[in-house]
Amino acid sequence: MKKFWNWVRDTDTQTRTLYLNGAIAEESWFEDDVTPAAFREELMSGEGDIVVWINSPGGDCIAASQIYNMLMDYKGNVTVKIDGIAASAASVIAMAGTEVLMSPTSLMMIHNPFTIAIGDSEEMQKAIQMLDEVKESIINAYELKTGLSRTRLSHLMDAETWLNANKAVELGFADDIMFKPGESSLQDIFVFSRRAVTNSLMNKLQKPVVKQSVEPLYERLNLLKY
Repeated sequence: MKKFWNWVRDTDTQTRTLYLNGAIAEESWFEDDVTPAAFREELMSGEGDIVVWINSPGGDCIAASQIYNMLMDYKGNVTVKIDGIAASAASVIAMAGTEVLMSPTSLMMIHNPFTIAIGDSEEMQKAIQMLDEVKESIINAYELKTGLSRTRLSHLMDAETWLNANKAVELGFADDIMFKPGESSLQDIFVFSRRAVTNSLMNKLQKPVVKQSVEPLYERLNLLKY
């Protein structure tokens, strides 16, 4: 198990802080009972409000879903602070915050889920149906936080939208900007780098691919339907 999180407790205030850095469940979370159990045990090992710092390019959507649910179910307030990037699956985790704060230089990115599938046309169709359901489940989290329509959220995901702190606050993905003495003077812009996305995908494709049916994942995702 490769941990992508770390807990720190302030000895003076007893406030617990969770740091999520790097890829979410880069090695394994799907069909992994140990990692989610370890995360839940550490989360529930204390009481009171917590702070969650996020700097992550994303990762496994099932892991992000479970972390989101655990944080939403936590009894204390959850203050999410994005100090670098909360992209893809990491943006879903950020939506669990009672309050979501972004640094002036941080970014958030939302897009459609993707996967690599191997098999015949029937397997491909199942993969398409699975991705459609995953997208709808992600929209559920975005909708609860932002109040935006599902149609608009779907379009933002289709366009692979990058948001600076100001735009994230404007759209409701974040509540405020950190370190702000008054009104922010940041420009209201989107940031997008297709080259970075393409390079990241090519690096993943160069790794050995293990043939695996999407059927177990499709069955598991059916359990998440509302």
